[in-house]
Amino acid sequence: MNQPDQSVRIHQGMNDMKRNLFILPVILICLLSGCTMAPEYTRPASPVTADWPGTAASREAGVSIGAPVAPELKWRGFFVDERLQKLIETALDNNRDLRLATLNVERARGIYGIQRAELLPTVNAIGSGGKARVPADLSSTGQVITTERYDVNLGITSWEIDFFGRIQSLKDQALEEYLATEEVRNSVQISLASAVAQAYLALAANREALNLAQSTLETQQAIYDLIQKRCEVGIATELDLRRAQTQVDSARGDVARAAKRAAMDENALTFLLGTPAPGALLPADLSSVVPPREISPGIGAEILLGRPDILQAEHRLKGAYANIGAARAAFFPRISLTTAIGTASAELSGLFKDGSGTWSFAPQVALPIFDARIWPALTVSKVDREMALVQYEKAIQTAFRETADALAVQDTVEDQLSAQQSLLDAVSETCRLSNARYTKGIDSYLSVLDAQRSLYAAQQGLIVLRLEKLANQVTLYKVLGGGE
Repeated sequence: MNQPDQSVRIHQGMNDMKRNLFILPVILICLLSGCTMAPEYTRPASPVTADWPGTAASREAGVSIGAPVAPELKWRGFFVDERLQKLIETALDNNRDLRLATLNVERARGIYGIQRAELLPTVNAIGSGGKARVPADLSSTGQVITTERYDVNLGITSWEIDFFGRIQSLKDQALEEYLATEEVRNSVQISLASAVAQAYLALAANREALNLAQSTLETQQAIYDLIQKRCEVGIATELDLRRAQTQVDSARGDVARAAKRAAMDENALTFLLGTPAPGALLPADLSSVVPPREISPGIGAEILLGRPDILQAEHRLKGAYANIGAARAAFFPRISLTTAIGTASAELSGLFKDGSGTWSFAPQVALPIFDARIWPALTVSKVDREMALVQYEKAIQTAFRETADALAVQDTVEDQLSAQQSLLDAVSETCRLSNARYTKGIDSYLSVLDAQRSLYAAQQGLIVLRLEKLANQVTLYKVLGGGE
């Protein structure tokens, strides 16, 4: 075998060894990235019953056949009033709470990216150069010399090989936190859309109440004027006139209070929108509002597991499991690797000449012998898991109660409306008869006064119940997890 062939083989062998220095980390990361010491997550049992309270018959009576469940229905499909849709769009574009929640999602995504990158080595290209004067008494030659060194290296510095899954567990925790933050944003969006709808309906109801108060004031003023004329000719008494005056003053107060409530509702809507609402998009009364679609609560409470706040709590529970894995991994050795390949020369012009190649390979193992923080850290991670479990169960219980309350209103509000409408009809007829009897002199004005008060209260009660029905539809949609 001749000498040139042998030199070629040696040179090829050195190149293969250099390539292996970088292939080895890739192999290790592929083999070890799936290793984790976190306990296996299983979804906890629900702390509430599987069925909704109340009777199925009463619920089916209030829900149309084939009505969709809330999570399957986007907010545009539920809120069919076009003016309300435009207001919700404006709120989603301008609201600061939603904007902050969106920014938190972006931040959590960035943190997750940083933590995920810890699994990969950081490769740096480093160039350095230096010149030094060595005095004679320190020189190996006994004379003053000047040394030079120039280096160019491509290498990995202190890359921790995640053999026991510490970094993998931290990455999983960061992922769950990011997903939890995403659910927070979804929850804020649902709450914002519902809040806009509630404010819109409240404004419609209070404007209708204002119209009723103004109409009542006009009626009472007309009655007062009539009684005043009757009093002047001796047909009516001074007492009747004063009683009529109390009705006028009471109606004036109701007008002012209704106007105040309507103005406050408009202010609340402006706050939610982040900008004043155009007058053309504001409702005149409840009759002008297109009701939301009917929805079904589903066959049981399992539908609540898809609510954003419950998903948020579950993601944080999963993150607590991952933290336990990181705390357990702290008991085991940490293996880190520093490696580099490059070129060095005493002259800058000789950096890339044959024979100037250099390489280094320096693995390091750190075994914890005594660290008083490890056991408390593991204890804290386990307690965090229990706290996250309690918060998850509490979120389910809260959701169940909110939904049960909304279903209770849904089951009874139609009966209330029917009874209130019947009461209003009866009181209206009573008021008509009382006026007729008073006009004919058969009865005193006191019976008219009592009938008018009852009529006004019945009219107000009907407005309240109509608002309650529409607002409860919005609430039910929200608590069932709709609105994305």
